[in-house]
Amino acid sequence: MKKNKISKNWIIRQKRDIFVRQSKIEGYRSRAIYKLKEIDEKFKIFKNTTSIIDLGAAPGSWSQYIIRQYKKSLVLAIDLLDFEHIDKVNKIVGDFTKSENKEKIKNFFEKKVDVVISDMAVNTTGNKNLDAIVTGELCIEAMEFAIEMLNKKGKFVSKIFMGSSFNEIVADAKKKFREVNIFKPLSSRKDSKESFIICKFLR
Repeated sequence: MKKNKISKNWIIRQKRDIFVRQSKIEGYRSRAIYKLKEIDEKFKIFKNTTSIIDLGAAPGSWSQYIIRQYKKSLVLAIDLLDFEHIDKVNKIVGDFTKSENKEKIKNFFEKKVDVVISDMAVNTTGNKNLDAIVTGELCIEAMEFAIEMLNKKGKFVSKIFMGSSFNEIVADAKKKFREVNIFKPLSSRKDSKESFIICKFLR
């Protein structure tokens, strides 16, 4: 009964959500596109960039945004889950932390990349503290990957949840990047603990 109630509440919220409606009108696969759009408009993360890695890309709305707005970009989308092909977006289905996939990525670009973005999060458990910790671990893995892949002028964007590991992750980012900002887009749901960490220029 409780699960059915939660499902009904989710359906009602989706129908009322202006960003869900707008994404359908504009042909994007999820409302998450508007978070990236806000981040890009404020921090210019794709300015003067051509090579971009999209981690945890499924269902693909972030890659859709990039290829529509920055048509000359070389985009590689990676996720454990397969998702429908996006024209002019390259795809790897697999774990980005595995050495064989890292080699595929390096061979694909043949040089250090300009931007790494990540909207990865765990399936929520209802325990917000636990969700924040596990999503924090994903953020750390994505940051370590980004440091390995980015050029000196590179930029890194990742979802991060407010929680016990938040300050530690931000402090570590400031040791690795010259510019670090935390931003919660207006399109992020008010009841969500998510924010995004935006990092520029490797030290």
